[in-house]
Amino acid sequence: MIDPLSSRARRDPYGSKINRAHSPILAYAVPWASIMIGSLLALFPIASAVPLVPPLGYLMLLSWRLVRPGLLPVWAGFPLGLFDDLFSGQPFGSAMVLWSLTMIGLEILEARFPWRGFYQDWLVAGLAASWYLVMAALFSGGRIGGTMILVLVPQLILTLALLPVLARFTAGLDRFRLTRVRSLG
Repeated sequence: MIDPLSSRARRDPYGSKINRAHSPILAYAVPWASIMIGSLLALFPIASAVPLVPPLGYLMLLSWRLVRPGLLPVWAGFPLGLFDDLFSGQPFGSAMVLWSLTMIGLEILEARFPWRGFYQDWLVAGLAASWYLVMAALFSGGRIGGTMILVLVPQLILTLALLPVLARFTAGLDRFRLTRVRSLG
């Protein structure tokens, strides 16, 4: 005889799973809002002689792009970069250009290598973040030299160490974004 299913098997914290759908507001707003909040975290004052705080908005953009490749459109780098330019202290337009170029580059890479793994994602994000830090330093008026590279090393190390943590955080946000909260009836 077949055992009947438990009545709790079809339930989650919000009630029945059968008559629930994803919230379109959460589905569309969470990625954009998390990237913007990452850009706003640059406003917290941290006193240091060298740049230590990684570009969290950019790293969140990379994380969303690598965790959910088709979620953000290619043009998303422009408005999100514009928002970052308003709060980062970089010259206006630098994040718009760099984030847009990153999104285009990741789209080309995604078309070339559609199947990836954790280490390949970490390598791609690490190269993109390294490129971004150097280009942002150039946009801000810095000169390429041994001193600039030496000053960027602590920020680069912290950025590379933070990439898997942010990818894990982004995966958690993605699960939250897709929770079933809306009734279909």
